[in-house]
Amino acid sequence: MFVHPDPQAPAVQKATSLAVDPNHPVARRIATQAQNDLLVLERGLNEQTGKPYNVIRVDDVRRTVAFFGSTAGEGGWRIAIVDAVDDLQREGANALLKVLEEPPKHSLLLLISHAPGRVLPTIRSRCRTLILRPLADADVARAATAAMGETADADAIRGAAAAAGGSVGRALMLLEGDALELRQQVVGLLDRLPALDPRALHALGDEIAGTQAETLAAFVDAVNAWLSARLNSGPQDGPRLARVAEVWTQVNRAMREAEAYNLDRKPLVFSVFEQLAGAARG
Repeated sequence: MFVHPDPQAPAVQKATSLAVDPNHPVARRIATQAQNDLLVLERGLNEQTGKPYNVIRVDDVRRTVAFFGSTAGEGGWRIAIVDAVDDLQREGANALLKVLEEPPKHSLLLLISHAPGRVLPTIRSRCRTLILRPLADADVARAATAAMGETADADAIRGAAAAAGGSVGRALMLLEGDALELRQQVVGLLDRLPALDPRALHALGDEIAGTQAETLAAFVDAVNAWLSARLNSGPQDGPRLARVAEVWTQVNRAMREAEAYNLDRKPLVFSVFEQLAGAARG
């Protein structure tokens, strides 16, 4: 999670517990999104399809400008939560960046990210990073079930929870369309590195060639998980870590550009796996 606090805000007393009385008036207003000093940006519901949008729309992000431009009603603080910043389109990310560049007084922005490598460097550089402990698979499954309803496929939810790395948002993403199956396909190819299978890479490129955002997101997520594992395993010497970090930067830049400009996915797949193979040999 990325935090962008007001640097001129006065110090506040540290809380001794995260426990909140659910019957407290403020807690009830937050639960019903009726707290005027809190803005939550998330993927809205597409009324035509009855399903959430694949992205947080730029028009929703622009609400932050009017939100922070008004006077706080209680306590002098205004808080915005972006859940998740990974779901922003490039236009939305740029609109959010304008708020981060000139933050109003007594403001706090919480940017939740399940794949920090995909977040624009200009946004990351203006925030503090808080690493949160991943949830247990059972907790992820319960949260995903609550979000999707009791009629959701229990086996699919358990599979998504096991692959989500403790992230409810990632689990929900994997449950959309064929994202979970595609992720498993990518993981299979990653397990074979540094060996490359051109035929399998062609097939993978065809799988993510469409415009469905969740398929590319599943590909990006699996690649970043593999790179993260490479950073945390093996010899922790500087040159090796620098090589993996450079591959991380190049791969994520290429994937962001492919998503932003709707580039052909098949060359992206081959380029990414060639770079990953090099990292695996190192």
